[in-house]
Amino acid sequence: MKNRILKSALLGACTVVAASASYGLIPHKGLEDTKSLEQDKLISSRLDRYTNYNHAKPKIERLDITEELEHTVKSGENLSSIFSDLNLSREDLHKIIHANSTGKQFAAVEPGQDVVATLNASGELERLTYAKNPFETLIATRHDDGFDVELLSKKVDYQVASAKATIHSSLFEDGTRAGLPEKIILKLADIFAWDIDFALNLREGDEFTVVYEKLFVEGREFDTGDILSVEFVNQGKTYTAVRFEDNQGNTGYYTPDGNGLRKAFLQTPMDFAKISSHFNLHRKHPILNTIRAHKGVDYSAAIGTPVKTTGDGKIAFRGVRNGYGNVVEIEHGQKYSTLYAHLSGFKSDQKVGSSVKQGDVIGYVGKTGLATGPHLHYEFRIAGQHVNPVTVKLPHSMPMDKALLAKFKTQTQPLVAQLRQAKGDAQVAQN
Repeated sequence: MKNRILKSALLGACTVVAASASYGLIPHKGLEDTKSLEQDKLISSRLDRYTNYNHAKPKIERLDITEELEHTVKSGENLSSIFSDLNLSREDLHKIIHANSTGKQFAAVEPGQDVVATLNASGELERLTYAKNPFETLIATRHDDGFDVELLSKKVDYQVASAKATIHSSLFEDGTRAGLPEKIILKLADIFAWDIDFALNLREGDEFTVVYEKLFVEGREFDTGDILSVEFVNQGKTYTAVRFEDNQGNTGYYTPDGNGLRKAFLQTPMDFAKISSHFNLHRKHPILNTIRAHKGVDYSAAIGTPVKTTGDGKIAFRGVRNGYGNVVEIEHGQKYSTLYAHLSGFKSDQKVGSSVKQGDVIGYVGKTGLATGPHLHYEFRIAGQHVNPVTVKLPHSMPMDKALLAKFKTQTQPLVAQLRQAKGDAQVAQN
């Protein structure tokens, strides 16, 4: 840990100047998704509070500051250990963390970020500063016998960028060559994961066009945001996706017609799952030694292996059920339900009635109930009837209701237009 004397300074409020255009930058043309509008309001309110605070400067001007100690957070450290290293009062730490709801954010310091402690002439902590990221800084300032804690924010400027590439070697190599950040390439692969096998099915001459966000603070790019729209041509077939946020704040990718790209259900409830017993209505039970229908599929795995819900839904049952042992049953709307049995334990923060998202861990592989060894018993039902989870034709996505579809069309038509513009601009540049 290095302690050094620094100039006393606070994060200054500033107006962000848009960065000069880089390859593929397109103007927003008034397009702002719900997330951007809400974040702009939040940032504006914080800037207003900070501007008033900074103009008044009641605490800073009265300080007789002798030094500022800077500490870069290391892996495994927390604010308590940092306070010990800097010989700061644990009582002050308690006051900061419990000053208000914002103060609790000091408890989540991240490795690589800087914590600065400003001391007065008596060696007491007067101000604690923590830069969460390039545009947000936490500041705790001593006030009477406690601390005031504020989250100060600089304005984030969103620019829309685009890139077009042709596949010659791999998605990653050709995407990188086109100037795409690794994060965007991985997001692109995830969006089309249900439709394109990027390891086996790419061909020479396949191509893609992607429209995405770049984030700037004070005119400097510091990160990428979301993919807004993307088109991938694979073996002559065109796949198009646009980003949409529904009324509950859930974000996903859809075709321009409003069909979700991800299937409503995962094929298997575990990673790298191996089937040990298939669906069989005439199977002889290995323990009871009688003909007893096996109305699901068994997956062999070590005890403690995480079990994931295969679709969005609500937990309808969570407990012990006869020969099934520990069971979780999930309802996926009114038509579909799934069951997960012989679990060794349940996910701790869930209960009956809890909503779960596709891929959420709901329990762990075990051998409770009538089980010869550790495995997961998985059932899939349609309208109450058991079907084979391996062979059933799964719905591509849950249907979007008419009211939401109208909102979807309004919000995503500009994204489709931007995608067309990006393709056209790239073609002109190539010609």
